[in-house]
Amino acid sequence: MSRKKVFAILQYLAFLLLGFFLLWLVFRKVDLQDVLYQFRHANYWWLLLSFFFAILSHLARAIRWNILIKSMGYKTKTSTTFYAVMIGYLANIAVPRLGEITRCGVLAKKDKIPINSLFGSVVAERVFDMIVLLLLIFLVIIFQLNLVGKFVDEHIFTPVYIRFQDNLGLIILVFAIVLLLIATGIIMFRLFLPRLKRQPFYEKLHAFTMGFIGGLKTIQRLRRKAGFFLWTIVIWLMYVLMSYVMFFALQGTAHLTIIDALTVMAIGSLGMVAPVPGGIGAYHFFVTLILFELYLIPKPAAASWATLMHASQGILILALGALSYLMIFLQKRNLNDKTGNHKIKNI
Repeated sequence: MSRKKVFAILQYLAFLLLGFFLLWLVFRKVDLQDVLYQFRHANYWWLLLSFFFAILSHLARAIRWNILIKSMGYKTKTSTTFYAVMIGYLANIAVPRLGEITRCGVLAKKDKIPINSLFGSVVAERVFDMIVLLLLIFLVIIFQLNLVGKFVDEHIFTPVYIRFQDNLGLIILVFAIVLLLIATGIIMFRLFLPRLKRQPFYEKLHAFTMGFIGGLKTIQRLRRKAGFFLWTIVIWLMYVLMSYVMFFALQGTAHLTIIDALTVMAIGSLGMVAPVPGGIGAYHFFVTLILFELYLIPKPAAASWATLMHASQGILILALGALSYLMIFLQKRNLNDKTGNHKIKNI
């Protein structure tokens, strides 16, 4: 086994352990009997409605991705992009960020679209979503300035400021070293660029990079900008509604509002983008912290809601991902059968 694979496995295990450690932090002072009580008395009809909004969000993401793909001059069906998106989510449960590569691979193989262009479009999509998420967090702070502002100040700004003051010399030294390394890297790259251009892999790398950049630029040359922004709104609105209707599943969270759902969704998304497999632990930690510290929800109810929300959406992705994989397999087999029959007729 190569060093690269060993490092990748160790990195994966480290983040997985981090997730379980965060999960332990969430439940270490919670009576599990209280959690089981919350689950036994939950209204699971609201979970089904949350599933409905989740499926709509996934469908909206597939349609929005289609807009990007068509802007690059390629065509694909919404059903195919939906299957690719769900298979990507399924892969993300196992390995963080693997889903982006997986869904590009599925679509590239199914519809013969260059994978580098698809990957560039996915990166562009993710960068845009990150901007939207940061905007939503900003709006959350504005809408609930008294609650969130105090929380952010006490738990983030003040501790960071104190550590910054205590380690100012070390921070300056690290910053200087980073700048020196960047400058050295740029100089070395320019010196060795003529040699690199003569290497066989350079043309492949250059072609991949150009396709990747082309994918990133798709947002600039979108033919349907209004449609892209409209489906983006739909995606994030469905995310909010998913959280909002789940509040009614537990008695301890039933009084929370849709603005509260926006807050929980926005902060909880930070846990999902963390490099932890499936957001395990990280999502529970952030959401439980917000519900307990910000809205004074009892710890058992807060931890139960985070677990119920995360587990239910994970089950939905497992089901839809497996179904999507089956549909892609059946489509491919039908296509092969038709191709085979056509060849026999020609003979």
